[in-house]
Amino acid sequence: MGKKALTFTPDYAVPPGETLLETLQTLGMSQAELANRTGRPLKTINEIIKGKAAITPETALQLERVLGVPARFWNNLDRNYRDALARIKERKKITAGTALLRKIPVRALIQAKAIKDLPDQADLVVEVLNFFGVGSPAAWGRVWIAQRAVFRESPAFRSDPGAVAAWLRMGELRAQRIQCAPFDRAKFRATLEQIRALTVESPDVFHEKLEELCANAGVAVVFVSELPGTHVSGATRWLTPKKALIQLSLRYKSDDHLWFTFIHEAGHILLHGKRRVFLEDSRTTNAHEKEANAFAANTLIPSATLREFQRRGDISRAAIRKFAEGLGISPGIVVGRLQHEGVLPYSHCNDLKRRFELVEREDSEAA
Repeated sequence: MGKKALTFTPDYAVPPGETLLETLQTLGMSQAELANRTGRPLKTINEIIKGKAAITPETALQLERVLGVPARFWNNLDRNYRDALARIKERKKITAGTALLRKIPVRALIQAKAIKDLPDQADLVVEVLNFFGVGSPAAWGRVWIAQRAVFRESPAFRSDPGAVAAWLRMGELRAQRIQCAPFDRAKFRATLEQIRALTVESPDVFHEKLEELCANAGVAVVFVSELPGTHVSGATRWLTPKKALIQLSLRYKSDDHLWFTFIHEAGHILLHGKRRVFLEDSRTTNAHEKEANAFAANTLIPSATLREFQRRGDISRAAIRKFAEGLGISPGIVVGRLQHEGVLPYSHCNDLKRRFELVEREDSEAA
């Protein structure tokens, strides 16, 4: 069993005046004599010793001349003391904000290695704040809940905002590690035809290629497993004016859902503004979502082509395979589309769909 490293954060601060007092006692020098030799008021010397006054750089130089102890030593003592006081004060605030831990799926984030498993509640709050990139629980609420009004348009966000915020942050952090060219709309649209051909490939082929093709057009693609309470299949947003993010959860685990969701998200990038954020779940039905649905459906299987196939009256497994082969796409996508159109029962031909699972990698997740 591996050993956990122990950390110690003192809940007290030692004023530099204690060291100063010990130095005076060692030298047999009184506070009054030190005041006289440095030219500082006796009251100031006394307040420094009691920790009520700071050792200024000027005072540190005077102490160096009188006591023979380098000024940098006194400056460092005082700086460390002030830093410790600030940390103690901040820790009291953090301790009062442990309610944040009940608003997000802490255990799931620990299991995903997104945050460390720390026994102390205050330390864990700090770990969560570092993960979200905010300075306090109040700032978390402002940045990830109040200011993310665009998220709240989705029923998924309203169901568990803390869980969705955590899932989105995981995707954001992974996307930051993906080097992308500046976004090129024409190049990204053309890339979709190449990506369409990837639907017949296995995950170990299409994942890396998908990420590469999109990055070259200015879009980061990341796979992040669902967290408890998210119920989100995908999300689209702009990290910068020149870098978009498509985040996929592989919630439904079948190839028809995966590729439809990806093209759907691509549709948001191409059709809708850069200031909007889109979260997808089965309850999202606004106008933008309908446009993205139509874009995805026609990109994967043009409506006219599908109608022609349906007119032939043969929707057997063999016919579906042949039709998909002619389109250069996975037969599972055809099955999913026919089921959605009500042409094929949801219980039929599901063996033509491929099932995927997200597998953890060192720096990201892949299908």
